[in-house]
Amino acid sequence: MHGAQPVNTNTLRRRSMIRAALALAVIACGLSLRWYGFPLGLPAFAVKYGGSLLWATMVFLLVGALLPRLTRSQLVAIAMVIAVVVEFSRLVHTPWLDAFRLTTAGALLLGRIFSLWNVVAYAVGIAFGVWIDRLAAVANTHSAS
Repeated sequence: MHGAQPVNTNTLRRRSMIRAALALAVIACGLSLRWYGFPLGLPAFAVKYGGSLLWATMVFLLVGALLPRLTRSQLVAIAMVIAVVVEFSRLVHTPWLDAFRLTTAGALLLGRIFSLWNVVAYAVGIAFGVWIDRLAAVANTHSAS
């Protein structure tokens, strides 16, 4: 490795913990949007695609928490592949998969209806995840100094 410094295990652990905490915050936001968005009078577009955006942000952060050694570019690629595979899995119908999709967990994790617009929302959500990950890294660097 040309000039690369070894990454400290404590740094990796801290990075993972920060990303996991951010993912939990994003999950709370996503669930709040799904449960309270319509009662608060938010438009269907904001609730639907806001939820998709936050879902993809969560995927990016969880992948980053599990694989802290990877670069953000690598995390983006993995998160986008996961998002696209999950979206296209909605075109697959088997009795057990359709039954799971009818549960709350299934609807939140896999969704029910295929839409290419979700892929756009996922890309925006992953970009949002990169942005908050960078902000957290900068804040962590300043607090460690």
